[in-house]
Amino acid sequence: MKLLIKNGRVLDPASGRDEQADVAIAAGRITGIGARAHNFQANRELDASGCLVIPGLVDLGARLREPGYEHARMLESEMAAAVAGGITSVACLPDTDPVLDEPALVEMLRERAQKLHQARVLPLGALTRGLSGEVLTEMGQLTDAGCVAFSQAERPIVNTRVLQRALQYASTFGYAVWLRPQDAWLGGGVAASGPLAMRMGLAGVPVAAETIALHTLFELLRAMRGANPAAAGGGARLHLCHISSTAGVELVRQAKAEGLAVTADVSINSLHLTDMDIGFFDSRARLNPPLRQQRDRDALRDALADGTLDALVSDHTPVNADAKTLPFAEAEPGATGLELLLPLALRWGTDLGDGAAALAKAIAAITQGPARVLGAAAPGAAQTGCGRLTEGGMADICVLDPNRRWQLTAQALRSQGKNTPFAGQEMTGQVRYTLVGGHIAFEASAR
Repeated sequence: MKLLIKNGRVLDPASGRDEQADVAIAAGRITGIGARAHNFQANRELDASGCLVIPGLVDLGARLREPGYEHARMLESEMAAAVAGGITSVACLPDTDPVLDEPALVEMLRERAQKLHQARVLPLGALTRGLSGEVLTEMGQLTDAGCVAFSQAERPIVNTRVLQRALQYASTFGYAVWLRPQDAWLGGGVAASGPLAMRMGLAGVPVAAETIALHTLFELLRAMRGANPAAAGGGARLHLCHISSTAGVELVRQAKAEGLAVTADVSINSLHLTDMDIGFFDSRARLNPPLRQQRDRDALRDALADGTLDALVSDHTPVNADAKTLPFAEAEPGATGLELLLPLALRWGTDLGDGAAALAKAIAAITQGPARVLGAAAPGAAQTGCGRLTEGGMADICVLDPNRRWQLTAQALRSQGKNTPFAGQEMTGQVRYTLVGGHIAFEASAR
């Protein structure tokens, strides 16, 4: 089908484009922007008056709960939530049931996702079998099956020798490793260490849980670089998931300045909330990593703005009501996020300033930045042209009304995960259309 998106403001941080222009789409690709879209004969025109036309969002951190919850049609609901949020590419974590440590499981997930004709699913394979942290997976076979990188999700590798071998093996074959830095022995608490956790009697997670893990990873990268000086970062490509502290940000900044091949992201929860949002033991704020103090939140916001942190992620974890209706320390950590990534990125951009530069920076954090991480992780993943609007590139596009306000309620969410610490708040920015490969995967008026 030939589509023409008319009268929208085309904003693409990757190319610096910001103009009123039409976008022509044919055979799943962008065939013209602006003048080159004139005289295009479309089967359907989409009116984007008053809207932004931006690249489809790229989310580097989401749990889709499949394999494991096929009976609940979890993949269908979470993919519907993704495209309703303007997300066209989703990197999904491997801590499913069973774990994504076998090629057949990865192929099954990708095939199921493709049949839905919604967002692109980019699986992260398990770094170790069963995420046990003991035996490395067959990374080559998992890559052939479609994995874009390898992760332990929230489960740290306790044995440093295994971690070293994993980085060395991944480096040798050009695979990327995505890890959440958290020391196994210090990270067992339920809230960030500090006056609030102490006052509420909650087991704390100190900042050292993050910084010790970061120091370990960076020392291993330095050792690998010393063994192979010709390869930047020792040839290893490490992505750090959900940085949560001021000290962690500073270590990432130093590692990048040193030339280590490191990228990093921050979750929407840590970007906007602090431990004070736990309130009176509100289990919706039971998150992993835990919400830290205001100085940490402010450092994360500044680091995303200056490029120390490369991407903003949803950290989407659908948790059912029963798992949250428990005492705070017993509640399952996690919150829904796919449908909140865009409005919370726009909120952060508004906090930066009202100008076009601030808006472009907010959009870049959920398009260009994560696409760059993906491209570095798996060059094949970048072939879709995700994260940018370019003539000849895949038509992964989000059309959004940046001024539309809506109330965040459970009924407003398509995800089966209805729990979020942002519940009840007013959100600004709503998706009107989401196109994946030129196919209209979401249309607001259809609801």
